[in-house]
Amino acid sequence: MIYSTNILSIQAWWADMSFTEHIFWGISIIFSVLFFFQFVLSLFGLDFDTDADIDMGGGDADVDGGGFSVDADFALFSVRSIIAFFTFFGWTGTLSLGNGATLLVALLSATAAGVVAMLIVAYMLFWFARLGKSANVDMNEALFKTGEVYLTIPGNKEGQGKIHIEVGKSLREVEAMTEHLTAIPTGTRIRVVEVIDSDLLLVEPFS
Repeated sequence: MIYSTNILSIQAWWADMSFTEHIFWGISIIFSVLFFFQFVLSLFGLDFDTDADIDMGGGDADVDGGGFSVDADFALFSVRSIIAFFTFFGWTGTLSLGNGATLLVALLSATAAGVVAMLIVAYMLFWFARLGKSANVDMNEALFKTGEVYLTIPGNKEGQGKIHIEVGKSLREVEAMTEHLTAIPTGTRIRVVEVIDSDLLLVEPFS
């Protein structure tokens, strides 16, 4: 009996809404469900995005997870950001209409909230992608590049020091050693002559 009463109450609540409110509620519910499933899938390392490369004829465009960017890692439009847009668009519009706002105000508020959500998600994806690239940088890029000694490097391969060198568009602190007969003091310019492994470089003084 209680179950039937609840069903009737929901039906009456839905029937009292305008067509516009139905649209906003529909968008809210559908995209909230998609947002939830996307979050759950990401927890298990799964995804429904796709990767593709598009040749624009004169520039490279990369579509990653539905995202589109030209010669850049930042992708404003992606499956995730679009879902975020419509989720916040729907709920903001629903709340605005529920508080007595006009349709125009509700649309403007909903659009603004959706754009902000989309920008936040796009920036977060960009930030995580940059972190991933930074963590997986190829140290072979450091070969023959110059840098500066941060901690004195003992001479004749008798120990290790540290250098600062730009690799993968970021300044890195890396262990280094040298075959130079004398120690290379802090502040000295050096050149990488060999990549021993991902965490150790062989360097020499550079002038």
